[in-house]
Amino acid sequence: MSDTKIPLVDITTRATHENNSVSEWRPADDDVNVDKPSSPSRRKFIKKSAGVTTASLIGTAALVTGSDNVQANTSWAEHFQGNYRLMSDEEKAEAIDRLEKRYSLEYEKEVTVDGTDAQEGVLFGYALNIQKCIGCRRCVKACVEENNQSRGDEQEIEWIRVLKMEKGEFTQEKLNDGYPGDYGIQVGGNAYSAAGVVLEGEHYYEPEAVPEGDSHYMPIACMQCEKPPCVKVCPVRTTYREPDGPVVIDYNWCIGCRMCIGACPYWARRFNWGEPQLPKEEMNPKTHYLGNRPRMKGVVEKCTFCIQRIRHGRYPACVEVCPVGARKFGNLLDPNSEVRRVLDRKRVFRLKAEANTYPKFFYFVD
Repeated sequence: MSDTKIPLVDITTRATHENNSVSEWRPADDDVNVDKPSSPSRRKFIKKSAGVTTASLIGTAALVTGSDNVQANTSWAEHFQGNYRLMSDEEKAEAIDRLEKRYSLEYEKEVTVDGTDAQEGVLFGYALNIQKCIGCRRCVKACVEENNQSRGDEQEIEWIRVLKMEKGEFTQEKLNDGYPGDYGIQVGGNAYSAAGVVLEGEHYYEPEAVPEGDSHYMPIACMQCEKPPCVKVCPVRTTYREPDGPVVIDYNWCIGCRMCIGACPYWARRFNWGEPQLPKEEMNPKTHYLGNRPRMKGVVEKCTFCIQRIRHGRYPACVEVCPVGARKFGNLLDPNSEVRRVLDRKRVFRLKAEANTYPKFFYFVD
């Protein structure tokens, strides 16, 4: 094969002659000059292309992918959409429509993507009675199913952790078992056993029955902080606090740097190291753009208080499924809501209050 290169102008001339569209072709003065990349025509092209909307990219996508496949074209167009919180209402509607088409094809069912905004006068809060929790972990499983989290042996993601903590006590028998010698000068004999109930324990356990007699349970999830450190460190502002309280993530803008994971004091964020495993038959088709819509490889995800539910007057899935009524949820600005009554009448504390994150997730005891 010859290595001779044909100039771009000659290729265009040959094509137009073969199509008999014109008898002769000559480059106009304002056409692209291949010998001068910085010509005024190139600057004019860039200036014009800056005004291209995301909607017009759908047609371009078909040319680039060389396919009429809706899934391929809509996925391509998603790469060029703006940050969701900065979009106009029209752009949000276009983005949601693209996702609904792609998800419906991918999961072979009708999938809806909600875009309901926050309501005025609402600030969502959560309260959990750790005295009642029996460690059944039904909340964990309900959350996985409701929020389309990855499941399976290769990558299982759970937004809620339930820590099982062993109950214990200081005993006379261990008094002289310290180190060195019999006096426990450096290490006391009771150092390596549980003492009372402390915030240490395992979050993967499968007992035959719950609650276990020697255990206490401490569920942990996103605290939906009023001063979230994860938002502060995000370099692309893909995670932010919504007006009604939940801290959300625009998955299409997440670059996977995981700085938010390092900044979170509550171990509340998860990263998709691989392609999420979500069986079609188990996929929840009622989704929200900022909540439980299917994620992709290389992005962070977290609890959103089931934003797809709470903005339509429903409880989060974990609240509905709790068999002992340990979980309470409501509007913190409403003095008659369940969560406000808990704050007014119970002994309440926030986890890691010294971090100055001001969580809207509270723990209480009767």
